Amino acid sequence: MAATLGAFITPFVLSSLTVALPNIGREFSLSAVELGWVSTAYLLTTGAFLVPFGSVADRYGRKRVFIVGMVIVVISSGLSALAPSYGWLLVARSFQGLGAAMTFSTMTAILTAVYGPGERGRVLGINVAAVYIGLSVGPVVGGLMTERLGWRSVFAVPLAMSLVVLGFVLRSVKHEWVEPRAGRFDYAGAAVYAVGLVALMWGLSRLPGTIGGLVTAAGVLLLVIFAWWETRVAQPAMNIDLFRRNRIFALSNLAAFTNYAATFAASFLLSLYLQYARGFSPEEAGLLLIFQPALMAILSPWAGRLSDRIEPRVVVSTGMGFTVVGLGLLAFLHQSTPIWYLILTLCLLGVGFALFSSPNTNTVMSSVERRFLGVASATLGTMRILGQMFSMALAMLVFALYLGPVEAKDADPLALTAGIALVFGIFAVVCIVGLLASMARGTMHGEDETAERQN
Repeated sequence: MAATLGAFITPFVLSSLTVALPNIGREFSLSAVELGWVSTAYLLTTGAFLVPFGSVADRYGRKRVFIVGMVIVVISSGLSALAPSYGWLLVARSFQGLGAAMTFSTMTAILTAVYGPGERGRVLGINVAAVYIGLSVGPVVGGLMTERLGWRSVFAVPLAMSLVVLGFVLRSVKHEWVEPRAGRFDYAGAAVYAVGLVALMWGLSRLPGTIGGLVTAAGVLLLVIFAWWETRVAQPAMNIDLFRRNRIFALSNLAAFTNYAATFAASFLLSLYLQYARGFSPEEAGLLLIFQPALMAILSPWAGRLSDRIEPRVVVSTGMGFTVVGLGLLAFLHQSTPIWYLILTLCLLGVGFALFSSPNTNTVMSSVERRFLGVASATLGTMRILGQMFSMALAMLVFALYLGPVEAKDADPLALTAGIALVFGIFAVVCIVGLLASMARGTMHGEDETAERQN
């Protein structure tokens, strides 16, 4: 129950806060760029600290790190709701991302440690379904609360739910999961990794400008230095050998990155298309866009169970195939595209992502030894965050090059639609890369049972 509620909280906040952003901008007189950082600050902090906290959790206790993370989420949610200024809100959101990094890096690892290979897919499927339920109900509940109670009320939900999760874990979860290791924690590597990832993500958000290119290059360089350093320390923050020697782990994470990179911005792009190019109201657009996350929530538990019985590579690759087809169809968007066509593509994306997510998570977590579960969980979470940032950065880059500096609401509808279609075409190509990685990863069934016996 604790893991399921924890999985619901973050996507709910992300999707509900999107509806509240205009009200926040009006209260603090923010520009569009400043408003974007209300969400970006959270993603940056989460992405930067996922892997380091995964290693810390393996060393000092996954339950302990999870509890501290939930406490930080409770405090930071309260501070966000009370924010008297823009700067205060950014700091509070950053701490909220820090708490999320601590819970994300341990949640999947705890579930994987508790449940064996025969049940793991089903449990992870339920966990993924909670994520999509959060994404589905977030805009509806967030819009209602923002209109009736103000944007600050949106933070009351994660605060209350985090308190429930915290109370349940403290009262009912007695076991601790820890893998003691000798030597000091790799603080230097963790610092280089965090700075490099923040630089990369911030730089991508500033492309195609010169500063954005330089900062992106600096971020890539720091991450290369981090990878080199991690191969030379006795107790690395991230076990690079998991990528070098574990083909299934490496290619499954690559598949995760490309899938999120190809799909995360889809709802954002379709929202622009429906409202600015087709004249839909926000409510009408929201009702249409709910088809994708609703199918994800319905099918994810079934897909997880399916990956317990059928080779996960087959399930995941099938899902990515559905996604490629859906994105490819969206590349032919025009101003008179029928509504049934849009619903069909959204259903294809929903089915595709449901078949992909929980089976791919099951594959990643089953491919490593028990002592690396925290690092594996954090690495997979980082691939998700990186993919989401890359997806938005790519969409913004195409808009900047294709439409120029004009605001989306003032853009020519034909040019806007053409730009959106181009982005979907690029996303389809990116997803094909992920499909190839998924197909090349190798077989899983038989290997996870062997690893379980060894541990």
